[in-house]
Amino acid sequence: MKADYKNWMPRGLIFGNAAVSSAFLTMGLLCRRKARKPALRLISTLGFTFAGVGFLSSAYLLMLYRIFSYKGKRKLAKHIIDGVAAQIKIPAGGRGLDVGCGSGALTIAAAKRNPEASFVGADRWGREYASFSQKLCEDNARAEGVKNVHFLRADARELPFPDESFDLVTSNYVYHNIPGDRQALLRESLRILKKGGRFVIHDIFYPSAYGDMQAFLKSLQDEGYAEVRLIPTADGLFVKKCEARWMMIADSALLMGIK
Repeated sequence: MKADYKNWMPRGLIFGNAAVSSAFLTMGLLCRRKARKPALRLISTLGFTFAGVGFLSSAYLLMLYRIFSYKGKRKLAKHIIDGVAAQIKIPAGGRGLDVGCGSGALTIAAAKRNPEASFVGADRWGREYASFSQKLCEDNARAEGVKNVHFLRADARELPFPDESFDLVTSNYVYHNIPGDRQALLRESLRILKKGGRFVIHDIFYPSAYGDMQAFLKSLQDEGYAEVRLIPTADGLFVKKCEARWMMIADSALLMGIK
């Protein structure tokens, strides 16, 4: 049995996009056959236009799917997961939390690197990523021979853990997908950290989504957090800068520090 970490680009999105594009193309063709009326000519033109944009979008999504795939040549998702996991260090007996664990890739990778610690992978496993599930995470852990992990359903906006209950909190490309105040999401994750606990959070820190992150870092420092830093990962660390731009992940960075 081999681990199956699925893909960050859902196949359903690609197929759905292609299906809608095909529908527009069909509409354009049908109206073109009866294009004597101006309204039908307009509908035909719009149908072809939307179909063209849709097929180009599908091609772009398919390209991302192949780049992120664990089974492809690039294996970018694995490269990023391994890069984040390399920053995770917990002393023996420590406990770590992976927020938005998805298919369990980061939880398991971190557990492998810290065999004397234990890790919890938490996710809401929503419809957006229907192929991800708690069972998938558990199956992947068994396939990897990793036993120091546990998975449960939880919402990142209101984690079901008491204050200061973990030695480390980590996450990969999760918070930017959750509507609302992203800095509040970060605060919720930091809430469950013990004093002296570490955080290693990798995300796409869009200014439009996160606001002023430098001010956020300053507020953490003022509260006594140590070694707080935001390390860009799309400048060659995890992804090449030119590649990150067209993949729209140029604002990727690691938020790290000690509570």
